[in-house]
Amino acid sequence: MNWDEIVERVAPSIVKIETPRGHGTGFLCFYNEDKNLCGIATASHVVEHADDWQEPLRIMHLTSKTTQFVKDVDRVIWTERSKDSAVIVTNIGDLQLPESPIPLLPVERRLPIGIEVGWLGYPALAEYTLCFFSGNISAWQDWRNAYLVDGVAINGVSGGPVIYSTPTDGVQIVGSISAYRANRATGEALPGLSIAQDVSHFQESTSRIKTIDEANRQKKLLQQQESTTNQPPTDAPPPKSQDSN
Repeated sequence: MNWDEIVERVAPSIVKIETPRGHGTGFLCFYNEDKNLCGIATASHVVEHADDWQEPLRIMHLTSKTTQFVKDVDRVIWTERSKDSAVIVTNIGDLQLPESPIPLLPVERRLPIGIEVGWLGYPALAEYTLCFFSGNISAWQDWRNAYLVDGVAINGVSGGPVIYSTPTDGVQIVGSISAYRANRATGEALPGLSIAQDVSHFQESTSRIKTIDEANRQKKLLQQQESTTNQPPTDAPPPKSQDSN
C-alpha cells in the first residue's frame, strides 16, 4: 500500500484539538459499545493545562467540517503524563467520525530499527491543513516507551498518529507524536529526531472502556433478572377490590 492510500484511509480519523492556549492533533482510538462515547487520543501536553484548569476544548473534524465544543463537565481525560499520552472521552455530538477506528499496534509488538513510518497532523504554520510527514525509526527507548524517528515534527502536530502498514496486518497506529528534538550541538538548530510515544496508554484506555461496557452489560442483565423474579405468577388471582363505605 502506498502512502497516498494510507493517508486516505487514516485522515478521516484525525481531528484538530484547540484549547485556549493553542492547538494539537488527535485521532479516534475507540468507541464504547453503544457508540455514544468516543475516545480521542492525543499527547498529554496538548490538553493537560486545559484539563488542570477545567478549560473548554474544541474538537474539529475538518474532513467532515464538523466541530464539537467540549466543556469540562462534558468529558473525562485519562492522562499518563510520564508517557505524554492522553485520551479524551466525550459524547460523539456533532462529530462525523468513521464507523471504526484504525487498529492500534499490539503492545507486545515493537517495530524494528530502519522501518519507515509516517505521521499526520495540523502544523502551526498551516494550522487548518492536514500535513503528512515520514521518516525511519532510529531507535527505541525503553525508559520512555517511545521511538526516536529520523523525521521532522512541527508544533501543532503533537498528538498526531504515527502509522505503519504491512500487506498482512494492514494499516496500524504505532504511536503518537510527542516532541521534536533539534540538534543544537553547534549552537544552531540542525536536523534532529522526533519522539513517537507508543500506544500502550491508548490500549489501556480501550481496555478500560471495555470493562465499563462489560460492567454496564452485567448491571442490565441483573436488572432484567430481578424484574423477571419480581413479576407475579401468571396464574395468580387478581387483587380483591375493596368496597368503599
